[in-house]
Amino acid sequence: MKRKFLLILLLILVISITGCTSSNEVAEEEIKSEETIEPGETIEPRITVITTLFPQYDFAKTIGGELVETSLLLPPGIEAHSFEPTPQDIVGLLKSDLFLYTGELMEPWSKNIVSNLESENILVVDLSKNIHLLELEEGDDHDHDHSHEDEGLDPHYWTDPNMAMVMVDTIVEAFTSLDPDNSNIYMSNGEELKNDLVVLDKDIREALSKTKSSTIISGGHFAFGYFAKAYNLEHMSPYSGFSPNAEPSPQSITNLINKIKETNVRAIFYEELIDPKVGRTIVEETGVDLLLLHGTHNVSKDELEKGISYIEIMYQNLENLKLGLGYNE
Repeated sequence: MKRKFLLILLLILVISITGCTSSNEVAEEEIKSEETIEPGETIEPRITVITTLFPQYDFAKTIGGELVETSLLLPPGIEAHSFEPTPQDIVGLLKSDLFLYTGELMEPWSKNIVSNLESENILVVDLSKNIHLLELEEGDDHDHDHSHEDEGLDPHYWTDPNMAMVMVDTIVEAFTSLDPDNSNIYMSNGEELKNDLVVLDKDIREALSKTKSSTIISGGHFAFGYFAKAYNLEHMSPYSGFSPNAEPSPQSITNLINKIKETNVRAIFYEELIDPKVGRTIVEETGVDLLLLHGTHNVSKDELEKGISYIEIMYQNLENLKLGLGYNE
């Protein structure tokens, strides 16, 4: 499809430039090669990139700036685990230069389209390729609807800021391969973003070392396994996977209520974009607070329009964790 479009465009160009001399063509190429980016100048994007989840969308926008046109495949406000692309989404992907996705564990539908994208010379980057994926804990079965040899692994690596830094390096590498002339800009922006992530990691580590409790009680599907491991936290959830349609057993809810009563936990946490009905039930039984622990899979339309960032969301999470786990100044 893309090849046909390019062929038509090429024929139009050939017809329109009939009579132009080769010297003019050489001069135009020399001008292009001497183009520089001035401060405040409006720049035509060099790369068109489509991303699946919000973290890579945010990182790509930050790293690429005006040189990259970044789109989020997941519509704002939509829960990520149940999403599948529409035919219109596929058409959009075929017009892009780069497709950034989380991996087949998080986006099982990607397995069916990656080869088609690559055959159209679209760069496809699995951001999990440089990540050591964690095994799901016993009893925490993954409920994505797919068959994969690594289905016992946790796909939510981005919730750990240290893994986010690895993602940044992978995105910088992809941009540089597509637009080597501006590699210094991508690398500089990437280093600045990683510095911010280093500060975030330090702030989280310091704050969580001063909380009374080290156990995160989640009333929803717990996507913070990497986060919990990075900061030496325990966690409990009544759910046994990540499917938004799964329902916890009455026994698992009872166990969670008993755990809350045994610990210094002051709150139960709920996830973004899903009705926290189980969390509300537990709050009624225990009297603890109900606080958001945002997994950054996706954001609302309002958050997207306001330009909220991954780092801002993670700092909001930190404030809620301090409240829920009993922070001591």
